[in-house]
Amino acid sequence: MRLLVLGGTEFAGRAVVEAALGRGWEVTVLNRGRHAVAFRGAPPGAPSPAGVRTLRGDRTAPGGLDALASGEWDAVVDTWSAAPRAVDDAARLLADRVGRYVYVSSCSVYAWAPPPGYDEDAPVVEGASPDADKTDYARDKRGGELAALGAFGAERSVFARAGLILGPYENIGRLPWWLGRIARGGPVLAPGPRELALQYVDVRDLAEWLLGSVERELSGAYNLISPQGHATTGSLLDACVRVAGGPGVELRWTPAEAVLEAGIEPWTQLPVWVPAGSDGYDALHSADVSRAVATGLSCRPVEETVADTWRWLRDIGGSAPQRPDRPAVGLDPAVEAKVLGLPFVA
Repeated sequence: MRLLVLGGTEFAGRAVVEAALGRGWEVTVLNRGRHAVAFRGAPPGAPSPAGVRTLRGDRTAPGGLDALASGEWDAVVDTWSAAPRAVDDAARLLADRVGRYVYVSSCSVYAWAPPPGYDEDAPVVEGASPDADKTDYARDKRGGELAALGAFGAERSVFARAGLILGPYENIGRLPWWLGRIARGGPVLAPGPRELALQYVDVRDLAEWLLGSVERELSGAYNLISPQGHATTGSLLDACVRVAGGPGVELRWTPAEAVLEAGIEPWTQLPVWVPAGSDGYDALHSADVSRAVATGLSCRPVEETVADTWRWLRDIGGSAPQRPDRPAVGLDPAVEAKVLGLPFVA
């Protein structure tokens, strides 16, 4: 297989490149060259591993796609999440020379708030346009879908509507924050209940499904997160304690009501967590993923995701990269201490 990856050096794109190399595919990446990444299997200091052809281009700039003026590929994987017109430009340029457009979209494209158990036929946001400038995340992702659909048609487009993505290379900071907090030790504010079901996808499992969608010649939209019950808040944080627990670490399970009364923001100040029964919980952790599972989605245990993320963090010195276009996550230690009724020592 000949694969084109638009990006390919950060988080999902990097995982896709590594998964494709693992399958023996020929990989071409187009990016701006701002991130020096040692892909798995590359010799030390190598700019690109064997099997990867690197092209330079900034898809937001005039002429930024010139490097793609020639060449043919079986599929392109695109993780773009800003102005849809960038997807539109790429899709139209490649439509006659690429077999399938695989776009990493988001469950955010569904009209708010999707009901519990929503599937791929749920209503999507209105007002999205394939040639729009940057608007908001939901309409930008839906606009990207429409761009791929307009150029490649329904039979040659795949929309992987991902939810929460975790795993090595994470540049949002959610699981890295929990691991870092637990590594500091002491009492840790753990938002209850511990049995609250979570849905997420390990970035490597997402990558494998994306490549499988090319091999299976799939088309259409798929909710790409784990089945409900695959993990819980308790199993996630317990796994963090096992691999990274610092001195005297103790999960202090706290009712959701107490967390909210303290003014703590779910999802951002306490990453991953949103209270049960809220619109946010239904949107993030209650999707029907049976279509993805039926077409090859396999989710590794939460313990493996956590352990491998912690290993990666230690390998890079403990500080995870942070996307500049996403807000920082995490809870102020003083706020945590106050909720737990403990003295705060700076």
